[in-house]
Amino acid sequence: MQDLLLDHPTDPQLTGLPDEQLLGESGLNRLRWRCRRGLLENDLFIEKFFNRHANDITVGHAKALYKIMQLSDNDLLDLLLSRSSRSVDDLILGRDAPSPVSNDPEVARVIEMLKMN
Repeated sequence: MQDLLLDHPTDPQLTGLPDEQLLGESGLNRLRWRCRRGLLENDLFIEKFFNRHANDITVGHAKALYKIMQLSDNDLLDLLLSRSSRSVDDLILGRDAPSPVSNDPEVARVIEMLKMN
């Protein structure tokens, strides 16, 4: 089960929950753990995000964050610093075509929440 959770792009326990539902404490802990990064700069953005929004994170936000966390550290930092105009989907799949930051409005919303100073 542990291997499944580590390789899964999202938290299997979120399946079937409405996107508007607030994330519980155990879900928030799993999300925090999964969001740890190798670059300090990314961790600083993510830490601010959790400090600011921990009580308001929904299942939809969590699903979007799990998707965002599939990015490499450099691609994530480029998005957070607005140095890239490629979508999260394009970055994950390795496509070079420029497109909006995300085709998924929830992912775009969470990226903007991460970028807030």
